[in-house]
Amino acid sequence: MQIKILGTGCKKCVALADNAKAAAQTAGIDFEIEKVTDIVTIAGYGVMSTPGLVLNDKVVSAGRVLSVQEIAPLMAQAES
Repeated sequence: MQIKILGTGCKKCVALADNAKAAAQTAGIDFEIEKVTDIVTIAGYGVMSTPGLVLNDKVVSAGRVLSVQEIAPLMAQAES
């Protein structure tokens, strides 16, 4: 699974990346995490409020830090 964290590297972006990694590891999903910090690229995803979470090139969240429990079902859905 391709996981992208959209944001400038702030504390919230780091927390979202940590939670996404934990959710993928718990579910046993093979994954790669990419941190996207370029504002133009982030805007290209339609995200105006960071952090953003992109799973397999689909924006699933923007503007808040999701918990591991919130991310897990989104990953299951993105896998299917």
